[in-house]
Amino acid sequence: MSDVATPAEPPAIPSAEQLASPEAVRAHYGGARPLAAAKTRASLDAWSRRFIGLSPFVVVASADAEGRCDATPRGDAPGFVRILDDVTLAMPDRLGNNRVDTLLNVASNPRVGLLFMIPGVRETLRVNGRATISTDPGLRQGMAERGKAPASVLLVAIEELFFHCGKALIRSDLWNPQRHAPAGTIPPIGRMVADQLGTIDPDQAEADTLAGYVERLY
Repeated sequence: MSDVATPAEPPAIPSAEQLASPEAVRAHYGGARPLAAAKTRASLDAWSRRFIGLSPFVVVASADAEGRCDATPRGDAPGFVRILDDVTLAMPDRLGNNRVDTLLNVASNPRVGLLFMIPGVRETLRVNGRATISTDPGLRQGMAERGKAPASVLLVAIEELFFHCGKALIRSDLWNPQRHAPAGTIPPIGRMVADQLGTIDPDQAEADTLAGYVERLY
C-alpha cells in the first residue's frame, strides 16, 4: 500500500506464551482434521464454480512488497467474478475512491487471497493465487455493467481453493436479520470520516458519500 504510516509495534507477550514459529503453532493445535487436510484443490470443479457463480460478495486480501496487508470488500450482481477457465478468475474493478490499495499491492506482490460469500449460506469458499492487472479493452468491455466498463480487471491464477466450514458464520449469526444493527446505530461514513479528520464539513461529507452511491456506483 502507498502512504502507509510506520506500523506500531505489536504488544509485548512473554516469550513462554508466544507461538513464534510454524512448528510451535502446529505443536499447540495438533494436526489438521483429515477432511480439512484433504479438501484443498488446485483447480475449479462443479461445486466451486457454482459457488462463485452465486456469490455477490468477495473479500480480497493482499500485501505489498514489504508484507503490509490489506483486505477489501468487492461486490456486484451474483457471478460478477467471471470464470475464464479451470484455473483463472476475472474480477472487474468498478468505480471507487482511487485509493486502489489492492491494485498497488498486486503491482508489487501478486499473491492474493479471496473469500467468497453467499447471503444465507453458512459456508464460504477460499481461493488463493497470483494476480495480474489487465487493462485489455476487450476483457474490460466484456465485463461492462450499465454501459460502463471497469477501469481494469484483476486476473487471478488459482493455486489452491477449498470450502470453509460455517462455524464463524454460525457463531456470528451473520445472516439473521434480527441481529442486524438498527438504523442509526453508527452514523454515515461521511460523518465518521469528517469527525476523524476534523477539517471538513460533516453535512457535505455525508452528502458527497450519498451522491457517490448513486452517481459513481459503476
